[in-house]
Amino acid sequence: MDRRDFLRAGGTGMVGALLGSGLLSWVPRAEAATISKTYYITDGTLTMPDGVVVYFQSFADAIGTLKIPAAPIVCQEGDTLSITVVNKLAATHNFTILGLKSGDAPLASTGDIASGATKTITYTIPSGAAGSYLFVDNKTAYNGYLGLHGGLAIMPQGSTTTLYAGSPTFKKQLFWIFNDIDPALNSAVQRNTTIPATLTPRYFTINGQTSLPPGATGNGNPAKDAMANPNTVLEGSIGDRTLIRMLNAGPASHSVHTHGNHMEWLTDRGGVRSSVWKKDILYLRNNRGKIDAIFPFEAPPDAYPPVTSGHYPMHLHDEMSQTAGGGSYLFGAMTEIIFV
Repeated sequence: MDRRDFLRAGGTGMVGALLGSGLLSWVPRAEAATISKTYYITDGTLTMPDGVVVYFQSFADAIGTLKIPAAPIVCQEGDTLSITVVNKLAATHNFTILGLKSGDAPLASTGDIASGATKTITYTIPSGAAGSYLFVDNKTAYNGYLGLHGGLAIMPQGSTTTLYAGSPTFKKQLFWIFNDIDPALNSAVQRNTTIPATLTPRYFTINGQTSLPPGATGNGNPAKDAMANPNTVLEGSIGDRTLIRMLNAGPASHSVHTHGNHMEWLTDRGGVRSSVWKKDILYLRNNRGKIDAIFPFEAPPDAYPPVTSGHYPMHLHDEMSQTAGGGSYLFGAMTEIIFV
């Protein structure tokens, strides 16, 4: 299938690898609460779409498993986070919520966690902190690329429909967390050899999954398929405005392109934009870039005859990210948009 046929078909039936989670639900509370979570720093291998076995690390829910990205955290302003991290690996690691701080306080972080050790971070979310955050192991510049990353969504106190005071409203929300995988880097970490001086990503993921063309092994399996995973697929009816919290854990910048509707661009790199633009392509910067945007689920304006249902792709406009292994086209970071 060539690029033109893919765009016309809407990319239905794509399949991927790894583990993914993104769809979020939230019920506001009048009172603050303590949000408790335990992560285990684990490692293991996963098979890529072209059959190559690659080493990974993760913030998992249980010992002996991988979870890439980590299970998301949802809380509201005023809540206290109590996050326990258990390091099951030989090297020292950490857990850091990037950008989350209050005044002159340090970033929310466990600090170093030695091999076999456990640390707990206790952090009260300040007023005005509502937004989207990436948490990573930033003990090294590359630990996040290995899979040690996840998403934190902070809601305004008492709100289910806004990202910040006065923002456009939404009905649903999900994470799209992107990562880029260089198996040479992962192998060097696994074997404790010299880290490559430069990175050459060979695999590209959304919520930990890659995509495969129709007919590939695993087609339609939500545990493997970014086009079938309900936590990643953007699905709704007309009026089901959906907030997409886009985070980039990887070393490559991406151009996120939605078909069917333009997105309402709310934030860039954590800052609220002075005006809300409607764009079909948004530039997601590398190395922990982030964007918040709303997909409005309006009748697609360019469809003739007019329609209110159908299938459309979300893909990236940087060609390398739509491949696996450096040349297998349609094996990259993409998912489906479904109007029902």
